[in-house]
Amino acid sequence: MTERFRKIDRGTIVLLIMMLAMWMGLSAAIHTSPFGPTAYNTYTLQALSWLEGHTWVENHPHLELAIFNGRYYVSFPPLPSVVLLPFAFLFGLNTPENGLVKCYACLSVLLIYKALRNAGYRSWDALLWAFLAPFSSSFLTLTLNGAVWYHAQTLAFLMVTAAIYCMTTDHMTLSLLLYALSVACRPFDALYAVPLFFVCWSINRKAGRTFAEILHSLRWGVVLGLLVAAAIGCYNAVRFGNPLEFGHNYLPEFSFQGGVQFSLGKVGENISKFVFGSPFAWANGTPELEKFGFSFLIACPVLTCMIVSFAMDLLRKQCTQEKAVVFCTFLLHLFLLLMHRTFGGYQFGARYCTDLIPYAFLYKLLRRETDRTAVPEWVFLCCMQVFSIYGSIKVHL
Repeated sequence: MTERFRKIDRGTIVLLIMMLAMWMGLSAAIHTSPFGPTAYNTYTLQALSWLEGHTWVENHPHLELAIFNGRYYVSFPPLPSVVLLPFAFLFGLNTPENGLVKCYACLSVLLIYKALRNAGYRSWDALLWAFLAPFSSSFLTLTLNGAVWYHAQTLAFLMVTAAIYCMTTDHMTLSLLLYALSVACRPFDALYAVPLFFVCWSINRKAGRTFAEILHSLRWGVVLGLLVAAAIGCYNAVRFGNPLEFGHNYLPEFSFQGGVQFSLGKVGENISKFVFGSPFAWANGTPELEKFGFSFLIACPVLTCMIVSFAMDLLRKQCTQEKAVVFCTFLLHLFLLLMHRTFGGYQFGARYCTDLIPYAFLYKLLRRETDRTAVPEWVFLCCMQVFSIYGSIKVHL
């Protein structure tokens, strides 16, 4: 046991201490249970309904529930409820969703750290980047409460991060399965298939593998991914008679009130707020933090760093095909998010854009031969870390 303990990377221990201290301090500051249940326990309710043998749930006015044929259904992709099943069985309505989102975030950070170390980054470079990349952003707020929206995003973040890590260690079957599971949390995560496949293809070609050998190595991962998609489609069909319908079209705001979830008409408005919007608004002559979002360039600073890195790579003629694919897919993903009607509603920063942080992680891995984070980037990320802590205290559920 002592020998095993000695083999544990010190960076891992430091990261665990940093995260625990941060979460305990913030939970005390906002007067919430760091590991307890949440009032927005939609996924727990769905898991409990499965244990009772049905797919519908009881109505709870404070939750976003779809109404179909007189019954209420969870309108979000179902994977988090699958994860919550054993906890719901053991704890019922006291399922510790606040603690689970912290576990997802913790595992994500450790995987990022491990991948960076494997790619040749120095311990402190890897440690600081792994910590600051998610927690200097709106992602920090998501880890403080296991509410339905946050639960889906943090679990999807873990699945994508783990998929990238497994890809870099040549475990493509597991990578593709984890990728598919992320889509079962956040449907737009389907776009991560593009950089995952392309970078995997590039790695294998450089290793001298043939086209047939690459396809052979991917076959089981593709099969498992299709099985996940089929399971989700079947669940949707059982509830709504349509394998592509998660239930959003049956939310009152869309079915009764005439709203449209995604529209090109929202892009301009969302660009104004979530690309160029200030984090502060003036009220009675004093600045107040925006409670309905602001520029993702501030709210998710690691994405700003990736944009700057891409521009520098272009200028230095160091932009490889892999980097270009990652960056262009990031832009497409961002554009699709900008079509959303609310872009997350009440929030600190731009919580939808936290779905994009794994692109920065993958881009960081691709720059491993030339990149050592410069002092201005560290200063920027550290300042934004302080700001994200402040924002998480001021704007939270």
